Amino acid sequence: MITTKHLSKRYGDKLAVDDLTFSVAPGEVLGFLGANGAGKSTTMRMIAGFIAPSGGQVTVCGHDIERSPVAAKSCMGYLPEGAPSYGEMTVSEFLDFVADVRGLTGDLRCRRRAVVVERLGLGPVTQQVVETLSKGFRRRVGLAQALIHDPQVLILDEPTDGLDPNQKHEVRRLINELSKDKLVIVSTHILEEVHEVCTRAIIIANGRIVADETPTALEARSRYHHAVSLRFEKPEELEAARREIAALAEVAAVEFDARELRLTAVPKRGANTLSAVSAIIDRNNWEVPELHLESGRLDEVFRTLTQPPGSGVSDALQEAGV
Repeated sequence: MITTKHLSKRYGDKLAVDDLTFSVAPGEVLGFLGANGAGKSTTMRMIAGFIAPSGGQVTVCGHDIERSPVAAKSCMGYLPEGAPSYGEMTVSEFLDFVADVRGLTGDLRCRRRAVVVERLGLGPVTQQVVETLSKGFRRRVGLAQALIHDPQVLILDEPTDGLDPNQKHEVRRLINELSKDKLVIVSTHILEEVHEVCTRAIIIANGRIVADETPTALEARSRYHHAVSLRFEKPEELEAARREIAALAEVAAVEFDARELRLTAVPKRGANTLSAVSAIIDRNNWEVPELHLESGRLDEVFRTLTQPPGSGVSDALQEAGV
């Protein structure tokens, strides 16, 4: 388990991380979310023992990161933001160097090295100098060094940054596989990543936790939770539907895109709009090639929680009852 208690970090007059307390258990994939400058990377670095906290405590697998740093770090694999490495080494030399640092020897060393090379598709570039690799391959090398000693805990700061869609899919699949017997913390600004890999999400703003829930629970905070979205075939049907649906007692607002012929019925808090909208469609015999009930929009919830009071979006959402 990872436990942080009243964790804080100050840089001069700036309080980057402010009194964070949370714990993560094996089998969990925790998504750590925040806007740029919110303190998420600073928190990752303190958990990994890369920087010292100004206050509070981090415990990893029962080891205090400051009192027993070697024991704590032996349990962890850490991928820093940007995947820094020794650019003058070949991939093979770099992995050998990390294996030495981790104390891997003999058959175990050979097996673990082979595993990470295969799982991360590094075979074609093992003899290539790291600084000549593409950004995507450098990220994969960074993941390989984090995994080579088969740690119990993985701390991954922006693990899919710089990867193409196929590579992102492969890394997310790998994280899902690893989470079966490891504890994983993923710092990310990519909200789709939360849906793909995380069982829990913490959102921080100005160094403080503003939400700690499952992705599903966070989506349920959205004003689009149980909104009905549909697409029409004819512009005149879209306009007629906009008028009729807007008049429903269950509907708080109607949003539409005239070019795409799309309409979204945003419900009042706690209301169910699907049956009423469906009844209107059936009564008018409209052709609706697409209709779905939304679970909520995580990006909207993220903006609501992280934007300061007084910003236009935040105030508008609060007025809508979010």
